Amino acid sequence: MREVSRRGLALSLALSGVAGYVDAVGFIETGGLFVSFMSGNSTQAGVEVWADGPLRALLPLGLVVAFVAGVAAGGVVVGAHARRRGVVVAGSAAAVALCAIVGFAIPHSEWRFALLAAAMGALNTLYLADGRARIAITYATGTLVSLGLALAALVTGRSSTAWRRPLLLWASLAAGAVAGAAAHRWLGDGALLAAALALAALAVAVGTAARR
Repeated sequence: MREVSRRGLALSLALSGVAGYVDAVGFIETGGLFVSFMSGNSTQAGVEVWADGPLRALLPLGLVVAFVAGVAAGGVVVGAHARRRGVVVAGSAAAVALCAIVGFAIPHSEWRFALLAAAMGALNTLYLADGRARIAITYATGTLVSLGLALAALVTGRSSTAWRRPLLLWASLAAGAVAGAAAHRWLGDGALLAAALALAALAVAVGTAARR
């Protein structure tokens, strides 16, 4: 994460906030599944096999597959070309908007949330190095591991500032989740359209930054 510029960090914080927002809306709409936290969905799928039957495990497993597909698609588009990051964010915005539109037309369509999972997966490909994501945009586990290691570095005197970036990233995700839950309470599926607009604006910002 230290290799990312300040402009890149600012954009990643904004994207992480939107991701937390979208994940909160997805969690509420699906009744307890995640569109960006695949460890939770994997556990939920295992529980569902014995709780409500194998068929109930299909949706959380489908979200996992969609997330991986989104990562793969984003990886193909971005590759080593930073200028294509805006395309990935724009595609994610379109997927979120489409999910919202399907929700208006077919309110009980659970599988539309695969679009959200794919969009969130793709966002994690914006900052790649050596075949891995330097910044986990849409999930907190890796960020919290980085935070813990940075706190160890603080205690041992190896670094007094490394903890700041992972803490900010986690806080942005958490704050986005709070905003998403509030927006869903007031707007219902309209909350996803707000997220799509935010991602569209960020796509322009990411594309502009990449060209500089």
